[in-house]
Amino acid sequence: MPDATVAFIGGSGLYDIEGLADRRDVDVPTPFGAPSDTIALGTLGNTPVAFLPRHGRGHRLSPTEIPARANIYALKALGVERIVSLSAVGSLREEIRPLDVLIPHQLIDRTKTRASTFFGEGIVAHVGFADPFCPQMASLVASAATDSGATTHPGGIYVVMEGPQFSTRAESALYRSWGASVIGMTALPEAKLAREAEICYTTIALVTDYDCWRDGEESVSVELVVANLGRNVETSRSIIRELVGRIPAKRTCPCASALENAIITHPDQIPPEAAARLSIIVNRYLKVPREVV
Repeated sequence: MPDATVAFIGGSGLYDIEGLADRRDVDVPTPFGAPSDTIALGTLGNTPVAFLPRHGRGHRLSPTEIPARANIYALKALGVERIVSLSAVGSLREEIRPLDVLIPHQLIDRTKTRASTFFGEGIVAHVGFADPFCPQMASLVASAATDSGATTHPGGIYVVMEGPQFSTRAESALYRSWGASVIGMTALPEAKLAREAEICYTTIALVTDYDCWRDGEESVSVELVVANLGRNVETSRSIIRELVGRIPAKRTCPCASALENAIITHPDQIPPEAAARLSIIVNRYLKVPREVV
């Protein structure tokens, strides 16, 4: 029986979860090192959930330092099938205002230095990523956000930049010319890794500012972002309360079988240590023995 079927990954400002019954905090070792922090397990309503603060409690990790592979692997090891990510973002559109919520449907990757796959070192896979967010989960989350009272924008393009610096004005204008909706630093490589792990993934993008593209607008500052984080945290908690009772027990989306035809390496050529390292991800297809990490 899984420890949790749904996980929430908290972003800037959200370092814990409220209302978790029968809570226990666990450390989950992985072949990719330790996750960002201990993972809280318990139930919300009747749903077994996990909560992980991606920056660590107290915000100790920059976007580039987040151990995304360890985070997703640990959640997979706990039995998680769906991840709802919460991220602070800047708006690239006039109609998407600070304190609004956007549920993106597409991503643009502008990260530079982050490991974005579990594969390599003897085992190669190419998963489909045309639609980076689970459409079923995105629809559920958008409905929950609307019903929670948040001004919600279903659909949009999320640009993921490396950080930790904010954009230049030229970059912000460029992303607007691409049709992007919001900009943030954390949805990737999480979404790619979740797809490889056959976990449904969606993001609640919580808008804190207008980035720096707007004429007459002050450039983004930590003070401005922090001022809106507290209000967005309460919004995110309201959405979580609305969402947990709506998630169906069974998945019918393609996310659940993303690896089915994605592993290219012939089984006879896969080194045993590579198969063991990824056993909880690939065992369904390769039938390899699981090695204790």
